[in-house]
Amino acid sequence: MPREELYELQERRLRALVYNLYHYSPFYRKRFKEHGITPDDIKKREDIAKLPFTRKSDLRDTYPLGMLSVPKSMVIRFHASSGTSGKPTVVAYTENDVKNWTESLARALTSIGLGKDDIIQVSYGYGLFTGGLGLHYGAEKIGASVLPAGTGSTERQIELMMDLGSTAIACTPSYMLHIAEVAEKMGISIRDETQLRIGILGAEPWSERMRRRIEDSTGIDAYDIYGTSELSGPLFTECTEKN
Repeated sequence: MPREELYELQERRLRALVYNLYHYSPFYRKRFKEHGITPDDIKKREDIAKLPFTRKSDLRDTYPLGMLSVPKSMVIRFHASSGTSGKPTVVAYTENDVKNWTESLARALTSIGLGKDDIIQVSYGYGLFTGGLGLHYGAEKIGASVLPAGTGSTERQIELMMDLGSTAIACTPSYMLHIAEVAEKMGISIRDETQLRIGILGAEPWSERMRRRIEDSTGIDAYDIYGTSELSGPLFTECTEKN
């Protein structure tokens, strides 16, 4: 898409977003009025600087659904944070939200070389946590086979990895290291006795040193995946340059 067309598309979507928030979200209408903003003030990309910030504390202060900007009848799912620092942050999803989430992760997985010939073992949690389902949908979107392993039962996960020929795994970096350690105790080499070649690792902080340790011990390419629960969960991976 030519750059000017891209800018026009971005501006149309920005105007539509602000219009919908102003007219359908009491929270945002109040916030905009506090800053002297109406939808007529937002026309160009540069106007985004006029908009007030939304903070995680806003989600907590309006718990559970005070920031909802669509009718509840349009909500098809809820996810939530663990609430370790207080009330959890609840995020509502429309059907279109799930479609966009799926598309974003499909693009991310494709960008690191995954496709319809891969078997992707999803070893993130399924449930209120957003990690498992998002990657599951993205993997199915690109035509890959999904092994919805979830968390725990590490020896069983390793057995399935070997028996089914998983070529990629999605989990936390620390769990990837744990899998490697358990496999070693079982007398199994992830590098030499499985088809695993890519790790999609996230949901916790990790370092370049940890990446090297994972790659050296397992022989996989380890990629960081990131996002926030407030934006629907995991959304992006780093590119193959890993920089």
